[in-house]
Amino acid sequence: QVQLVESGGGLVQPGGSLRLSCVASGRTGDRPAMAWYRHAPGKERELVARISSGGITTYADSVTGRSTISRDSRDNGKKAVYLEMNNLKPEDTAVYYCHAGPIDLRYYWGQGTQVTVSS
Repeated sequence: QVQLVESGGGLVQPGGSLRLSCVASGRTGDRPAMAWYRHAPGKERELVARISSGGITTYADSVTGRSTISRDSRDNGKKAVYLEMNNLKPEDTAVYYCHAGPIDLRYYWGQGTQVTVSS
C-alpha cells in the first residue's frame, strides 16, 4: 500500500504564490511517477503537472510558465513531490490532489488540499 499526504493549501490573494507538498510512504518503489491534479466545482478533474520516474515534467496549458513540479532531491529516502505555483488566479481555485503510479500496476490518490485564490 501507498499513502499520499498533501499539505500547503490555503487562501491566497490573486497574483500570489504557494507551494504544495506531497509525501508518499509505504511501498512506493524508488522514484514513482507522481502528479498533481485539481478539481474545481462544476468542472472535470484535470491534470495540473506530472513528473515521470525519469524526471520528465509536463504541465497543463493553463499553468505552464507559472508552475513547477519537482521531487525532493535529498538522498534521505523521502518520497516527496512539490508543486510551486506563481501568479495565482481565481480560476486556480480547486482541491488539489497528489497522484502516484503506476506502482506495482496500481495508482494512488491523496485526500486533497484546498487552494482558494481570492482577494
